[in-house]
Amino acid sequence: MNRDQVKGRTEQAKGKVKEVTGRAIDSERLEAKGRVQKTAGDVQGDYGDAKERVKDAFDRRH
Repeated sequence: MNRDQVKGRTEQAKGKVKEVTGRAIDSERLEAKGRVQKTAGDVQGDYGDAKERVKDAFDRRH
């Protein structure tokens, strides 16, 4: 697991907590911030996954 995967998964989790908390306390702003943070974590995690796949493919060829 590379740094981008770890950071992405961490941001996803923090965003989900904010989203659920915002929903629970009826705070549209906190809920929206959580969705944005979760989405950013998704993107960073996906980027890390892609890097890992490229690295694995390269390692198999050499």
